[in-house]
Amino acid sequence: MQAGIFSSEKTRSRFRRPLQEVAAPNPYLPSMRSTTSFVRCSSSRQNCDRFIPDRSAIDFDLAHSLLTESRKKKEKENPSVASPSKEAYRKHLAEALMQNRTRILAFKSKPPAPVEGVFQEVCSDNTSSHQSKPAKHQRYIPQSAERTLDAPELIDDYYLNLLDWGSSNVLSIALGNTVYLWNATDGSTSELTTVDEDYGPVTSVSWAPDGQHIAIGLNSSEIQLWDSSSIRLLRTLRGVHRSRVGSLAWNKNILTTGGMDGVIVNNDVRIRTHIVQTYRGHQQEVCGLKWSGSGQQLASGGNDNLLHIWDISMASSNLAHNQNQWLHKFDDHLAAVKALAWCPFQSNLLASGGGGSDRSIKFWNTHTGACLNSVGTGSQVCSLLWNKNERELLSSHGFTQNQLTLWKYPSMLKITELIGHTSRVLFMAQSPDGCTVASAAADETLRFWNVFGTPETPKSANKIANAGPFSSFNHIR
Repeated sequence: MQAGIFSSEKTRSRFRRPLQEVAAPNPYLPSMRSTTSFVRCSSSRQNCDRFIPDRSAIDFDLAHSLLTESRKKKEKENPSVASPSKEAYRKHLAEALMQNRTRILAFKSKPPAPVEGVFQEVCSDNTSSHQSKPAKHQRYIPQSAERTLDAPELIDDYYLNLLDWGSSNVLSIALGNTVYLWNATDGSTSELTTVDEDYGPVTSVSWAPDGQHIAIGLNSSEIQLWDSSSIRLLRTLRGVHRSRVGSLAWNKNILTTGGMDGVIVNNDVRIRTHIVQTYRGHQQEVCGLKWSGSGQQLASGGNDNLLHIWDISMASSNLAHNQNQWLHKFDDHLAAVKALAWCPFQSNLLASGGGGSDRSIKFWNTHTGACLNSVGTGSQVCSLLWNKNERELLSSHGFTQNQLTLWKYPSMLKITELIGHTSRVLFMAQSPDGCTVASAAADETLRFWNVFGTPETPKSANKIANAGPFSSFNHIR
């Protein structure tokens, strides 16, 4: 019976077109026809319905008349309420207090002119300072997704990394055994590759810095390097790991891979013998990898609840061949550490998020090894992204709300929560301009949020020739 359910779901997913826009459900609009404001009931109280008012069926003039009618009847029935003696007393009191004036606060003559001198200079200085520093306009954050795409066969696995947005404004997503490319400029979709069942599914994707080449990690432990412009397989890295490759990270020409075997490997894609360094510190699967902006430090998170900071300059001759020792080892998290994000405005600041048994975001000074802050979120932290223009951090979560939460740093006050996904939000990717965020969830939808505002006008700068890792890909063997 259970096998039949899975086969029917797989059959339905075959008829779904990947990365096609999902129509938003029609909002509920109440009927404009006049209806009765309540349901008549029988004498039995058990059959009575609640009183539910209907504004379209209410006569407000009649309601006002009924409310004021009782007060008028009381005045007629009780003449002492409006007796002539009371009216005379009110009139006499008004004359004594008002002294035949129509206004209580009124100038008999023009107000005196302001004193010239120091106070006038102070007022003028304050006025000019306020004019020179206008109030900062509060950014509007839409509460609903700007666009929703269908993502059938997206694997619901917390330890994988199946979404990335390249510098050429092309988004890549792995759905089962297939990697799709979605061009954010024109909205077109193309299929990059579909791997065989023996090698799949795809377990990780990561764009190279040039935005043209992409690395794909497979369940079979192989890593493929593709040219997206020509849809051509350039190279396959074998023998790097003993099991699936769930995390990838680029540092110029170095492709860093993390596997279920707990090993982290630096691969120089330009040379034949591509393994140049190996990091051994995790006892279980490596599910998070992020290089710092300077390329000097690497953060790695694992299913063993450990967070390591590796420094590229700490190669030691005392260790085994091509192995490095970590700079810091943090064991503060109580669950798997997958969500990692380096701060764009402070090079030594790292944010990390823990899984379902931890549910916290922690901030680290990677120079001193100090934990600067820890904030409980109440749910599994799946992904983290910094705002490149403001001091803000975006986190994606699982049960119970499956929301995206925007935090103000360093106060960590919640700015807003974006709710739309119906299952845990496993992956997030940021557009090249830093303004739009794509989120992929276990509900098999890909949503785009305009959470970080509109892009700033680019400053004029001389374009530097891009000498990326694949500028001379003919040397790759």
